[in-house]
Amino acid sequence: MKKIVIIAVTEKGLEKALIIQQEFPKSLVVTTLSSTNKNVSTIASISSYLNDNFAKLDGICFVTALGICVRLIASHLESKSTDPAVISVDDLGVNVQSVLSGHKGGANDFALKVSTILGSNAIISTSSDVQNIWALDTLGSQFDWQVERSLSMNKTMALFVNNKPTALLLDVKDKGTQHLEKTVPDFVTLFYNESDIDYTQFELFIAVTYKIYEVAIPSLLFIPKVLSVGSGCSKQLDSKLFETTLRRELQALRINFSAIKNFGSIDIKGKQQAYLDFSTNNAIPFSTFTSDEIDTVTVPNPSDMVQSKIGVDGVSESTAMLLSGSKNVLIEKQKIHLDNGEKFTFSVALSVNAARKTAIAIIGAGPGDEELITVKGKQYLEQADCVLYAGSLIPEEMTNWCKAGAVVRNSAMMTLEEQITLMQAHYKKGNFVVRLQCGDPSLYGAIQEQMTIFDDLEMDYFIVPGISSFSAAAATLRSEFTIPEVVQSIVLTRGEGKTPMPPKESIAAFAATNATMCIFLSVGIAKKVQAQLLEHFDADTPVAVMYRISWKDEEVYQGKLENLAKIVKDSKKTRTVLIIVGHAIGARKNRSQLYSPDVKHIFRTNKKFVVTE
Repeated sequence: MKKIVIIAVTEKGLEKALIIQQEFPKSLVVTTLSSTNKNVSTIASISSYLNDNFAKLDGICFVTALGICVRLIASHLESKSTDPAVISVDDLGVNVQSVLSGHKGGANDFALKVSTILGSNAIISTSSDVQNIWALDTLGSQFDWQVERSLSMNKTMALFVNNKPTALLLDVKDKGTQHLEKTVPDFVTLFYNESDIDYTQFELFIAVTYKIYEVAIPSLLFIPKVLSVGSGCSKQLDSKLFETTLRRELQALRINFSAIKNFGSIDIKGKQQAYLDFSTNNAIPFSTFTSDEIDTVTVPNPSDMVQSKIGVDGVSESTAMLLSGSKNVLIEKQKIHLDNGEKFTFSVALSVNAARKTAIAIIGAGPGDEELITVKGKQYLEQADCVLYAGSLIPEEMTNWCKAGAVVRNSAMMTLEEQITLMQAHYKKGNFVVRLQCGDPSLYGAIQEQMTIFDDLEMDYFIVPGISSFSAAAATLRSEFTIPEVVQSIVLTRGEGKTPMPPKESIAAFAATNATMCIFLSVGIAKKVQAQLLEHFDADTPVAVMYRISWKDEEVYQGKLENLAKIVKDSKKTRTVLIIVGHAIGARKNRSQLYSPDVKHIFRTNKKFVVTE
C-alpha cells in the first residue's frame, strides 16, 4: 500500500499513530487535535477529510474506538474491489481490528503488520483466516496467477470455507504450488493427474494449470505463465488472422492462452508485423534467436525444407525449447494453412522450472549445528527419498529431519562413482534425491565434478545455498568482519599445500589488502601461512583458530598473528579448522553511518509528510 493515512482523535491515540507511522514512513498522521509535532497534520474535520480522500487512499488506520471508525466510513463504502483497506486500533494499542477489504484490499495483512508494531492482538474475522485455510480470492495475485472460474468468486469461496470436498490438481510446480502442498486442508484431496479424479466425490475443483478443463462441478483455475510458444511463418502473415487462428488452435489442444509467458522465432522474422502485433496486443515478450543458437537444439521434427531455405532444422520447436529452457516440447510442431494461402507453424514448451519432475537437490547443510540449515534446505531434506551426506563433515543429527522410509547414506566411505550410481538409481525411479554438502556448496564443496556428471547423464539438479563456516565463525567470535573505516572486504581462501594455488592467489597477495582473512584447509601448513601473512599484517594482528565451528565439540583458540603456528601446534588440531586473521576480530568502537541521525537515505529521508489546509 502506497497511500496510507493514520487517523487519531485522542492524545493517547496520537502517540500510537506516531509509532505506527515510523513503519510506514510516507504515511500521513491526521488529527483534529492541535500538535507541535511536525509529522502531524491537524485538520478541521475528519468527515470532510474522508469526503475528499477516501476513494484515493490505499489504507486507513483509525486509532479510535471501533464504533467511531464504522460511523466515519459508512457513507463511503462501495465495493470490496475498490474500497481501501481499513483497520481500527484502540487508544491503548491492545487490539487491532481488520474492518474493511480484508483480503483483496489487504486489511488483514495491514492489521497483522500494525499488531506486530504495537505488540497488539490482531483481530481477523474472515472465515478463511479464522480456519487457517487459503484465501482463494487473493491466491492469484499472491502468486501471479491468472484466474478463471465457473461461478462467482463469492460462491466459490462459500463452498471452500464451508469445507465442501475439494479436489486440488497441480499440473505445474512453482512457489505457489509448493505453498499449497504444505498447507492442504483436510477436506482437500491433492492430485497430480486429472485422470485420477473421481468428480462424483467432490463439490469443488481447483487446479493450478496451463490446461483447459471443463468439469461438471464448480471449478476454479489458477493459470501461471509457464508456456513458451515458438513460431515460423511464410513471408506474409495477416496479424489478425494469425492471432485468431493461434487462439483457436490452442483452445482445440486444451491449452490455456493465458498461460503463455513468452513468444519467439528466428531472427530473420524479427520484424514480422504479425509477430510484433501479437506481442504488443497481448503483452507477451517476443524474442528471436540466431541460426547458431537454434542449431544448439535437437528438435523432434526436423524439416529438410526449412534446412534448405534458412539453414536450420526447424524454427517453432527450437525457439519454444530455447525460450523455456526445456529439452522437450509440450506440443510438437503444428502446421497451419490459412484461408488466404499464408502458412505458419507453432510449438509449445513448458518452462523447465515449472515441470513436475524429479531432481537432485545439492543442499548446503551449514557449518555443523543441525539447526543452522536453511529453512528451504530443511524442507527439501524432509521431502527427500534418498539422502547422501558426508558423515565426517555433517552431523548425523541432521538426518533426523529425514522422513521415515527415506534411504540415508553416509558418503564418507563411498567413491564418487558409487555415489552417482545410487543417486541415478533413485532418479530413474522418480525419487527425490538430496546431496548434503557441508557449509555452503559454492565454497570448497567439490560439487563441480558432480554437476559435470549430472549434465552428462541429463539429470536435473538445483542448488540450495547454506551458511558457510566463516559466517558461523563471525557469530562465535561475536564479530562483524567488515568494520567502517577499518576493513571493508573479506577474503575466503586457502594456503598452498598439495593442491597448487593459481599464480595470482597467494596468501601474501591477499594479505596485502589487510582484509579480514578466512583461511580454509590450511591448518597443516600453519607455519608457512603465518610467514606469508606477516609480510603485510602487523605481528599483533588478532587471529582465531577455530575447530569444528558450531559443532557440539567446537573449540576456539585466539591470539596474535606472530603466534599463529604455535597456537595451531598447541591445539593439536589437524583438520576441520578455519583460521581467521584480521583487525575486525573483536572490534567494537567504529560506528556505521547507516543509523546515524545525521545521515539520510531512501528509508530515512527526514522528510515530513503532512497535509496543508
